[in-house]
Amino acid sequence: MPRGRPKKLEDTTSQSLESKLWAAADKLRGHLDAADYKHVVLGLIFLKYISDRFAQRHAEILAEGDGADPEDRDEYTAEGVFWVPATARWHVVQAAAKQTDVGKRIDDAMTEIEKENPKLKGILPKGYARPTLDQRRLGELVDLIGTIGLGDAEHQARDTLGRVYEYFLGRFASAEGKRGGEFYTPASVVRVLVTMLAPYKGRIYDPCCGSGGMFVQSEKFIEAHGGKVGDISVYGEESNPNTWKLALMNLAIRGIEADLGPEAADTFHKDLHPDLRADYILANPPFNISDWGGDLLRDDKRWQYGIPPTGNANFAWVQHMVHHLAPYGIAGFVLANGSMSSNTSGEGEIRKNLIEADLVDCMVALPGQLFYSTQIPVCLWFLAKNRDDGRGMNGKELYERTGEVLFIDARNLGFMADRTHRELTDEDIQKIADTYHNWRGDGEGEYQDIPGFCKAASIEEIRKNGHVLTPGRYVGAAARDEDDEPFEVKMERLTKELAEQFAEGRRLEDEIRKNLGLLGYEL
Repeated sequence: MPRGRPKKLEDTTSQSLESKLWAAADKLRGHLDAADYKHVVLGLIFLKYISDRFAQRHAEILAEGDGADPEDRDEYTAEGVFWVPATARWHVVQAAAKQTDVGKRIDDAMTEIEKENPKLKGILPKGYARPTLDQRRLGELVDLIGTIGLGDAEHQARDTLGRVYEYFLGRFASAEGKRGGEFYTPASVVRVLVTMLAPYKGRIYDPCCGSGGMFVQSEKFIEAHGGKVGDISVYGEESNPNTWKLALMNLAIRGIEADLGPEAADTFHKDLHPDLRADYILANPPFNISDWGGDLLRDDKRWQYGIPPTGNANFAWVQHMVHHLAPYGIAGFVLANGSMSSNTSGEGEIRKNLIEADLVDCMVALPGQLFYSTQIPVCLWFLAKNRDDGRGMNGKELYERTGEVLFIDARNLGFMADRTHRELTDEDIQKIADTYHNWRGDGEGEYQDIPGFCKAASIEEIRKNGHVLTPGRYVGAAARDEDDEPFEVKMERLTKELAEQFAEGRRLEDEIRKNLGLLGYEL
């Protein structure tokens, strides 16, 4: 029986609203591309959120009846609520939704809010009065966003706005294709990382945080498991100024306090958290970037396991994260599949050194088509410090797994959510996470190897395989009594796998040509 999209409660409660909002937002496009009108829509959702939160606090002050002034700024800031000037409140903006100057009024509201809240200075989007933005349709969108959260409790309204914001991030990422993938990691991939790391308490860090999805999913995980969001401290960095602003708005809607630095900055060349040692690191670094300025960082102290090639930043990201791990910290991050086996430009030697230092905890091969930015399949790396004394995350006592790496081959999991994108189901994510936790000794079951899916391999076995970390090399093939796969299905699967291998082959060929060119040999 074919696997369909899993039904969730939140799907049925907000899907209609989300689709209506998307349809209204899509009408705005006109001469704006997705990268521009993304900020138009998300800025309005943020404005609605902080106005709702302000209005709720305003009502609380009046209800308390102790003579407090509902227009006293301190009554709001003391509760972590942004102060919203009278002319910038949502009901004032919405009252002007059908006016021809609604865009100017929104710009003025954004400017006033930034003036009154130093934390938001330079963050909120402007340009709502631009000639290319249809003011009538902008007003229609304002009216529609005005229906979100009305009459709900604060947490429910915040969650609805948060879901809508997250939904829009995903839709914009899809609309923008490769460019969109630079600010958005698919939620199912983030949930795999978060569920495996289980960040309950301590410092969480993302050195390339995009729009903040890792932090949002961490918050959801903590709340779903009865923990307190206040038990974690959030740190991040992002080099793209517009994406950095998106992240700050995304986190503010969720009520997450985070230190993303005073500005957008390049993690390699301006580390905003140089002294941070994180308990958990979650990241989706940009794949295979060649122009990362590595030639200026040849003697950097972060390169403990080998100098990363100037033509590919993958192992610069890896070593940056190892550098920022606390003594018992653990990192989970996404990388291109080539990182598991590449030997070009010293990458194989760095990978070997990481393995021999007993830092590699687990490797997960994911299916293709999960990402908006690339069709090539990717993998998840998990690195843990000080595994040799049997302690795990935050010093928790765990079964000792020194000298061993868990390999999980999840390439056959997931379902096609649409013609081009695959998603992992809740059951898929739980299967991967349970396997990992059972192996680590903090799960509810006993770990055992499953042919074709998971295998705990010794470092000696990995040495015999040339320090290659591709899970398929270790887990073997699943037992199969007979080949009952229909021919059409098999051919579709095999041709897709072949296309993925061709894509990876072209990447490696380009890399070889480039390296030969550097040596003076042209092909």
